Amino acid sequence: MKLYSERALEELQEQDVRWEETAVQRALARFPERYPEFSTMSGVPVKRLYTPVDLAELDYQRDLGFPGEYPFTRGIHATGHRGKLWTMRMFAGFGSAEETNQRFKYLLSQGQTGLSIAFDMPTLYGYDTDAPEAEGEYGKCGVAVSSLLDMEILLDGLPLADITTSMTINSPAAMIWAMYIVAAEKRGIPRAKLGGTIQNDILKEYIAQKEFIFPPRPSMRLVTDTVEFATQEMPLWNPISVSGYHIREAGSTAAQELAFTLSDGLEYVRWALERGLEIDAFAPRISFFFNAHNDFFEEIAKYRAARRIWAREMRETFGAKNPRSWLMRFHAQTAGVSLTAQQPLNNVARVAIQALAAVLGGAQSLHTNSMDEALALPSEEAVTVALRTQQIIAHESGVTNTVDPLGGSFFVEALTDEMERQAYDYFRRIEQAGGVMRGIEEGFFQREIVEAASRYQQEVEAKRRVIVGVNDYTMEEEIPIPILAMDEEGYDRQVKRLAEVRRNRDNRAVRQCLQELRQAARREDVNLMGPILAAVREYATLQEMMDVLRDEWGEYVEPVIV
Repeated sequence: MKLYSERALEELQEQDVRWEETAVQRALARFPERYPEFSTMSGVPVKRLYTPVDLAELDYQRDLGFPGEYPFTRGIHATGHRGKLWTMRMFAGFGSAEETNQRFKYLLSQGQTGLSIAFDMPTLYGYDTDAPEAEGEYGKCGVAVSSLLDMEILLDGLPLADITTSMTINSPAAMIWAMYIVAAEKRGIPRAKLGGTIQNDILKEYIAQKEFIFPPRPSMRLVTDTVEFATQEMPLWNPISVSGYHIREAGSTAAQELAFTLSDGLEYVRWALERGLEIDAFAPRISFFFNAHNDFFEEIAKYRAARRIWAREMRETFGAKNPRSWLMRFHAQTAGVSLTAQQPLNNVARVAIQALAAVLGGAQSLHTNSMDEALALPSEEAVTVALRTQQIIAHESGVTNTVDPLGGSFFVEALTDEMERQAYDYFRRIEQAGGVMRGIEEGFFQREIVEAASRYQQEVEAKRRVIVGVNDYTMEEEIPIPILAMDEEGYDRQVKRLAEVRRNRDNRAVRQCLQELRQAARREDVNLMGPILAAVREYATLQEMMDVLRDEWGEYVEPVIV
């Protein structure tokens, strides 16, 4: 059902020409435009004015529809945020399990509605805190978790049966997830009742974030094991959060973030289908994680295009019959790379704009960065302001009162179509490059991101892009801001606890479990979650389990990309 008749569009086009030749020319004589050309942050040209002529091919039912109905361009819920607000899920983690536990309890007391756990660099790379490779990195970018005991302390007193938990972990995701499951079960909470998400998106590690350990194909086997396990055992858990966030942070455009993220998601679907899983059994549990960057309308268009593309691909390409399989549910986080150490209070404004774009784009979950994160891990004061930003948007702005308030905007709809067009263009190029796995191995994604990042940096350096407080509107004096101080005794306490775990556990049982994990890793027909859970229950450490797989699968060395 097209919205405009051919005759009406022709008449409107004539009026547009008249307007350009009269009103626009008079305005330009008095107020010349600031730039010879305008474009989005990603380089998409932006016209002076958008009208129905730009939407001449738009079919309402095919391209927009109604909220809660296919193709979900206008949102996955019929009532939007009128009924249920997005989950306010502040990403947190630093130092010891005790310190992070206290931060979570504080955030919950301030109105946070979901947990999101950040792990430190040794944990992300599968090392125990006392490993030589971990020296100097304890607790700096997240919480240190080396054993089940750390996880038990981290979760102590938190209402796991009543809230959902997101864990940003990738290569060691299966082990950390197993620790969470066992810790909950020891508290009497069955795994089938646990709700949450593990990021577990290993493809984007090779593309952007680089926290990979094993080669791509055994890594994908491990991810598929978690999808299969969640499908069979944990109906409320999302075993993958396909993440465009880090692709964008690495320097991609919005269209690249969209295309590469969806390509990764479709690749996970293919692997699960090859495993023998039914599409409607696992597809409803795949979630997504997008960046919320500075270009307000481009971000909103990106989210709307993402929903439409995913719904179409699930239904038409993969034949999913369950409408829940067509839904793209996504978490958003404001753009860490946009935060500046210069004039850090400016970051409050940036985060508010980015968060508003995520809300208007229909996010189901949102993290707002803190103003001090270009300098250090967030202080309690800074993280409270970041949380309050979400609460002000939710309760004071009025943007939640209607569903998809920007739907039908000539500009937003035209930009949504452009995002979709660019995404499908990338899909074709990825297929021509041999698919996602071949594209990773031969550097297709990496080259595209490097080129985009380089173009953007050149624009900033030439001041074609203004970064307030950095390349314009600068100040000589520094603005003092409180910095988080971690417990200086935390590292010693962590290392001592780890030694006690190794000394007090049944080490014969641990060795047996690790040997069973080794044997399972050698067989393609065994799901590794079983032996991993068994090893966790005996308090095998994270590194002990990861080292077994390092021995069996090797460590990946990225080829030089030219």
